[in-house]
Amino acid sequence: MPPKFADLKRYCDNNGWTLLRDTDHWYYEKVLTNGDILRTRVSHALSKELPDNLWRKILKQQLRVTEEEFW
Repeated sequence: MPPKFADLKRYCDNNGWTLLRDTDHWYYEKVLTNGDILRTRVSHALSKELPDNLWRKILKQQLRVTEEEFW
């Protein structure tokens, strides 16, 4: 089952991400111990599924976790 934006928001809320602003999307940031800063944004359309290509990009480039680590 593809993840929904609600799953991504829940992940950010529960894994040390800081909500920077709530405008057209929720914008999150996380500072890693090595000083790297990760950023992602989450649509307010929480019930919508993430398209597969976008999901893969978010995991690899924005969250820097595997799908197993995400779930």
